[in-house]
Amino acid sequence: MLKHIFGAALILALPASSAIAQNDGPAQVSVTVDTSKPGPVIDRHIYGQFAEHLGTGIYGGIWVGENSPIPNIRGYRTDVVEALKKIHVPVIRWPGGCFADLYNWRDGIGPRDKRPVRINVHWGGVTDDNAFGTNEFMNFAELVGADPYVSINVGSLPPYDAAQWVEYMTSNENASLANERRANGRDKPWNLKYLGIGNETWGCGGNMTPEYAASINARYSSFVNAPAAMGMIKVASGATGNVGGRGDPQAFTEAMMKDGGRLQALSFHYYAMPMGRDRGPATGFGEDLWARELDLAREMEPLVSKVSATMDKYDPEKKVALYVDEWGSWYNQEPGTHPGFLYQQNSLRDAEVAALTLDIFHRHTDRVKLAAIAQMINVLQAMILTDGPKMLLTPTYHVFDMYQPFMEATPYPANVSGPNYSQGGHTMPMVDVSAARGKDGKLYLALVNTDPHRSAHVVTNLNGTGRGTILTGPAMDTHNTFDAPNTIHPVAFSGKSAGGKAVFDLPAKSIAVVAIK
Repeated sequence: MLKHIFGAALILALPASSAIAQNDGPAQVSVTVDTSKPGPVIDRHIYGQFAEHLGTGIYGGIWVGENSPIPNIRGYRTDVVEALKKIHVPVIRWPGGCFADLYNWRDGIGPRDKRPVRINVHWGGVTDDNAFGTNEFMNFAELVGADPYVSINVGSLPPYDAAQWVEYMTSNENASLANERRANGRDKPWNLKYLGIGNETWGCGGNMTPEYAASINARYSSFVNAPAAMGMIKVASGATGNVGGRGDPQAFTEAMMKDGGRLQALSFHYYAMPMGRDRGPATGFGEDLWARELDLAREMEPLVSKVSATMDKYDPEKKVALYVDEWGSWYNQEPGTHPGFLYQQNSLRDAEVAALTLDIFHRHTDRVKLAAIAQMINVLQAMILTDGPKMLLTPTYHVFDMYQPFMEATPYPANVSGPNYSQGGHTMPMVDVSAARGKDGKLYLALVNTDPHRSAHVVTNLNGTGRGTILTGPAMDTHNTFDAPNTIHPVAFSGKSAGGKAVFDLPAKSIAVVAIK
């Protein structure tokens, strides 16, 4: 990892302390959904997670060990397992990130008391006793019902080591590596769905030129294989939207598509992250930083379009998928926390970042088939925060929960006509919309109001009315704490039919997901 609804009969249950700020009355917004033009299905894997050996993302976040007083299932935190199951996490990427390209898989197998202790060079220079290794990760993914996505080390280990690791995980033969796995407590092979061929090879994964990275991908992909029946997908390490030079989206994507071998998927990383050392605080920020962050999140759209256009030159049939397997907000870490642990609070602003980004992915289902927010627990735009035995769900987690009906749904184009929201030199549509037909046959709308002050009266072209949930709060940085873990959470939201059409009154700084009936 990197160093667019409801009239007078509105029913809206909000916390008693909530107050919806107004500015010259509600903005008038029109939404037109074209159900005659369905797009490719929204792959559920775009709701994936990323878990790197970084800070307390693994230790204390996922893993506490079987002997911990914290309730656990074979060493995995029970509260975390239950929370991840509830939102049906589809895929988890591990062990990194930058951590992957200094990771020797053999350090994390066998009896835990005999595993070596290594220094986490990239993230804080702290020690890692390797208690959480291959067996622990693969069993964890299986426990929560997620497909495992393992990134191999192409920066400091040769292809032979990676090939052995994959054989250890996937072979069912009477051979030494499979027998070693059996001796370590796992009889059947795991189903390894995704294999990352390195990570950020333009940066911490080797500082490679685009051409050299493409050659490395072709080389490792040739030697690292799983049984064909498993259908493992190899993911080439692609470009970034955050820095220029070797990670440039145009040059890096061009080289990989041209000379990277037989590609199945190409990764892309982008963080809604201000450049420079001072990225601003996660809470206690002003409106300028609210607008800046949402505008940065919206940059995902032109970046994905640019990368897709380059891929189209070599793959017009779109057989190679685009995986945005690192994305999210990135601010200054919380004061007083360990340097290099990248721990940050998570507020209503981050919920908007998540919703806007997921909406973008919904509009690019022809290419984007998988994504992984960075990161799952206690790191950057986390879904979950833990502190010893305490655990809380962040506003970002709640967005992923609200957006579950979009998994495997069929998206439709949605045209939004209304005012812009402008602040501090940043201008964007006030309301963003995503529309899709769910697997249950219902038509769903996601509505995001980016204006922190003004509500929107949204009139759609859809017959009927709508009911669902909404996420909002009294302040731009409304967030949950361990002392008040339910300060912000989804509540009931519904609209009415006006002239036969579904209309909604969307509060300022809010995200709503509704089913049209």
